[in-house]
Amino acid sequence: QVQVVESGGGLVQAGDSLRLSCVASGGTFATYAMSWFRQAPGKEREFVAAVSWSGGTTDYADVVKGRFTISRDNAKNTVYLQMNSLKPEDTAVYYCAARSSGNYYGSTRVWDYPYWGQGTQVTVSS
Repeated sequence: QVQVVESGGGLVQAGDSLRLSCVASGGTFATYAMSWFRQAPGKEREFVAAVSWSGGTTDYADVVKGRFTISRDNAKNTVYLQMNSLKPEDTAVYYCAARSSGNYYGSTRVWDYPYWGQGTQVTVSS
């Protein structure tokens, strides 16, 4: 069983930067991919970014490509989401998600992730 805990959310202004962190415990961190999703009020949860087990492969939603960077530190069991040039439409609850062991590469599909954090709120004011 993997437990996932996010941190780093907050209230920022448009154009600002924010870095989210996610610590995973349980299991062997370097054996599964990690991702970030987000959910705005009244909308479905959507894929934001994914990183493979080694950090060597990343994938991004088109709406964040070039502004957000996902990375991981396997020595610290931590995945990060660096968010630059934030926009009001980035406002959402951001969730960190882990695939099960042996799934080394990310997926854009919610149902491919059995382990989820509680979410961290990101609010971008205009």
